[in-house]
Amino acid sequence: MNKCTERIFNGLVRENPTFVLMLGMCPTLAVTTSATNGIGMGLSTTAVLIMSNMLISILRKMIPDSVRMPAFIVVVASFVTIVDFLLEGFVPSLYSSLGLYIPLIVVNCIILGRAESYASKNPVLPSIFDGVGMGLGFTVGLTCIGIVRELIGAGQIFGRQVMPESYEPFTIFILAPGAFFVLACLVALQNKVKGSLAKKGKKVPKSAGCGDGCASCASRGICGGHLSASAETDKTASAETDKPVSEETDKAVSAVEDKKEQEGA
Repeated sequence: MNKCTERIFNGLVRENPTFVLMLGMCPTLAVTTSATNGIGMGLSTTAVLIMSNMLISILRKMIPDSVRMPAFIVVVASFVTIVDFLLEGFVPSLYSSLGLYIPLIVVNCIILGRAESYASKNPVLPSIFDGVGMGLGFTVGLTCIGIVRELIGAGQIFGRQVMPESYEPFTIFILAPGAFFVLACLVALQNKVKGSLAKKGKKVPKSAGCGDGCASCASRGICGGHLSASAETDKTASAETDKPVSEETDKAVSAVEDKKEQEGA
């Protein structure tokens, strides 16, 4: 697959922000009381991700490292403000439901993380598709959680009654504890499916760990199960250091044994 397709697949499956990386948990648990809220929050975040990734990639060579994060926040905040005004003007019901969580997109770790680890280091087109992939992955995660919570907690999906009138809703699922329970079950289901595929010998998509942000990762020496070049160098140097010590030890032991044989004779 080409790089753009790989970025979309990466966000949807391999590094899904909700079910794999566990990022953006605050809106994930707070606004997913219904499928409508989940898809609305997800698409709002996707729009901000795409536009901020694009602009940050364009300006990546102009932004000094000393003001990198403040510059990213200013860019993200500008697009969040635009999205906030658009929702208030055209979808007031959704705007009221999401409330404070729309402005809080500014500090969403998914957006700032992609800006830092990918958009600031890559060309414009792959950065746009990275935003599309991560945004769609986040949207799918929120929508799935919202559908399960709304179905069990209210007997509805997207506001439409789907359960029979005799169904007694479990209201705990539209409360805070229900969000944790549904998220845990969906993550467990995903892991179960991956485990089953692995047992059948099928290729299972694996997380790429830190992605392209390894430069800022303290554990990059073992990221993804691969030793970095520096780790390999340290390993080789350690082996070379141990070799002379071992040789000296063998010589010393041999000298002691020879001495004992001479004394015995």
